[in-house]
Amino acid sequence: MHKILVVDDNISSLKQIGAQLGGSYEVSLAKSGAMALQICMQEKPDLILLDIEMPEMDGFETLKRFRLNHYLGSIPVIFLTGNHDTEIEVRGLQSGARDFITKPVEKSILLHRIELHLRFSSYQAQLEKTVAKLSENISLSFAELIECRDENTGEHVVRTSRYVGILGRKLIENGMFMDKLTPTDLEMMVRAAPLHDIGKIAISDRILLKPDRLDDEEFNIMKQHTSIGEEILAHMFDRTPTQQYLLYAKQIAASHHERFDGKGYPKGLAGDEIPLCGRIMAVADVYDALVADRVYRRGMNHLEAYRIIIEGKNKNFDGRVIDAFEAIHENLVDSIKASPVR
Repeated sequence: MHKILVVDDNISSLKQIGAQLGGSYEVSLAKSGAMALQICMQEKPDLILLDIEMPEMDGFETLKRFRLNHYLGSIPVIFLTGNHDTEIEVRGLQSGARDFITKPVEKSILLHRIELHLRFSSYQAQLEKTVAKLSENISLSFAELIECRDENTGEHVVRTSRYVGILGRKLIENGMFMDKLTPTDLEMMVRAAPLHDIGKIAISDRILLKPDRLDDEEFNIMKQHTSIGEEILAHMFDRTPTQQYLLYAKQIAASHHERFDGKGYPKGLAGDEIPLCGRIMAVADVYDALVADRVYRRGMNHLEAYRIIIEGKNKNFDGRVIDAFEAIHENLVDSIKASPVR
């Protein structure tokens, strides 16, 4: 059953609309914009009926607060108003409202409008999901092609993406980075992770496939893949701004070789200057690099790689991310078994 939130400071009107919707929908009632925001954060409704003329926080301000919150911004909002002023209606539509219903509310019109917008939102969500999946598959295939230039397989990008998800879920479980790491943020990071080395497309095979360690000049060229990747992904986002995960991909590409102590590259960022997604990716990337076979060496076993990662706490890596790594490191072994390192 769809969830509808009705917001109106007029208690009589609030109860009337609640009664009209009862039985057809799961209805929540709020007598102020502030109460509506609180209810939405606890349980996200499928649609909001929002009165315009309310004290303290009117409908326009309440809608603005909804739109500023990524979690709430996509909820369709229908304004309720007894004001028939055209300018009010235009302002409401410009602010992001889907529709207007005049008060007193006629039940048949109310139910029809709600059903119309719920169907539209469902179609829109399905379309966005399809487009996002298509974009993700194209990006992953592209990343695998690039990775195959210097890896035995393109599975590195799949594994590291999986590790980012495992680490991120543990950080959320631990209540860490609550302002920067919501389940939605983590979903974007996991989608973005395969593109972390996209800048390698501009690095010559002579360097990528060299069977020995790189000399200083070659290493300086290799380091450029971070800045090149950032630039490529910035252009991709400019062309497809609806694909928000590309913002995370840009940050990850630019920062996954930074070190927590400031001794990394390309910018020498330190501590919280490094984007959180880059700090998580750094652990995932180094761990997989250690356990995977390379052209110049065999991969380490899990315990050897684990010790090296732990030794990098608060030096190479954010100590809080390493705490999560310590808690879930055995899960990474299971993840490797699901997608073997070759």
